[in-house]
Amino acid sequence: MTALETLYASGGKAVIIPTLELYCSAWPVPIYLCHGFEDITATIESGAKVKFTASGFAVALPKRDNSGNQTLTFAIDNVTGEAQRLIDQALDARARIGLVFRTFVSTDLSAPAERPYRMTVLNGFMQGASVQLNAGYFDLINLGWPRRKYNLAFAPCLRYI
Repeated sequence: MTALETLYASGGKAVIIPTLELYCSAWPVPIYLCHGFEDITATIESGAKVKFTASGFAVALPKRDNSGNQTLTFAIDNVTGEAQRLIDQALDARARIGLVFRTFVSTDLSAPAERPYRMTVLNGFMQGASVQLNAGYFDLINLGWPRRKYNLAFAPCLRYI
């Protein structure tokens, strides 16, 4: 049994700690956040020890239907003007913002309790001291078909049409 399955089955004093990692090629370092009131230092899947800053955030899971929507909504509270500055840097560089969602168990911070979820931030907005981000695994609905674009380099015969 995994650490999470044991925790769900038996309870006890252990607590599930959800964490977020936000990264972008335009930023010097990623942002590491954990849900709670105290900072934690945990080991991520690459073996690096990372300090997660305590923050208040919530996760809204997508509806279970056949729409093909795989978007999760994250709301992060008590952000400062630094968040707006980082968002502006990413927009200016036209770089994608990536998000990694991990869960840890408070009694074992040596590795994530389950496989991390890697997503791309699709959109977001800032309202007051809160940032709301929409992130998705794979945007199947807006995927172009055919994936290869027909141009003169790929199909030279297009020149004669």
